[in-house]
Amino acid sequence: MNNAEDAALKKAMDWACGPGGVDCRPIQAGGPCYAPDDLIDMASYTFNYFCLNHGMTENFCDFNSTAALTNLDPSYGKCIFASR
Repeated sequence: MNNAEDAALKKAMDWACGPGGVDCRPIQAGGPCYAPDDLIDMASYTFNYFCLNHGMTENFCDFNSTAALTNLDPSYGKCIFASR
């Protein structure tokens, strides 16, 4: 369960999709991970992409306490999460 506020998730996603260098096309309209009514799913995709490409460490991947590492596959529908 995620207890992060939507504003905090959005801010972290904006950073990841900008300065963080994440390719966020999959979470944009028409993309396989676009879920405008589920910010948590889109944030999960974004944070997963960033962490896989920058080192999967708890301190580095918590996005100001809006995310956490997990062993569960968060893929859903056509939105397939990459793994290492």
